[in-house]
Amino acid sequence: MADNKETEYVTLVSSDDFEFKILRSAACIAGTIKKALDPQSGFRETTQNRVVLSTINGVVLEKVCEYLYYNQKHAESKDVPDMEIEPQLCLELLIAADYLDV
Repeated sequence: MADNKETEYVTLVSSDDFEFKILRSAACIAGTIKKALDPQSGFRETTQNRVVLSTINGVVLEKVCEYLYYNQKHAESKDVPDMEIEPQLCLELLIAADYLDV
């Protein structure tokens, strides 16, 4: 179902079909998502307000969403505490961050 208008929230979908509704402003911190949602791009994500990330599983995408909000919240801060990341997720998060241009 195409919406044809820019909404405040977008849906990010993982490879295992978990869906995360997050603020567009937070999602667009990731360069790849920002480009996919750009009206000038002509991508279907622009009209659907939905981005399917077929290479990122739900556990990793959840942590990516947390990071996007964390980044948005602390954008103007100087002494930002480190975000808690489980060691077993580090490699997958690095790969996802590279792909998403975060």
